[in-house]
Amino acid sequence: MAGKRPTTIAEYIRAAPREGQPHLRRLYAILKSVAPGAEEAIKWGTPFFVEPRHKTTKRFLQIPYNKPLPEDLIRKIAERRVQDVREREDDAFW
Repeated sequence: MAGKRPTTIAEYIRAAPREGQPHLRRLYAILKSVAPGAEEAIKWGTPFFVEPRHKTTKRFLQIPYNKPLPEDLIRKIAERRVQDVREREDDAFW
């Protein structure tokens, strides 16, 4: 992603390679549906969803643009992380 660094997830998706944008938009929709109250941020050049009142972590998921998007797996991981965060107030969503 050349040029100005994105400051929002929408900018990040627009700046991504064209072939990756459909995956990113679908991934965004899945995560937004699982964690609608999460704060959206760009940290270290990477989009993050952070549950309110929690710090961030180094854990994140990378999916190549040339592979199918594992939607069921993404949904399960996100649902589990939301559950974990809600059980432990000092943990982060991602």
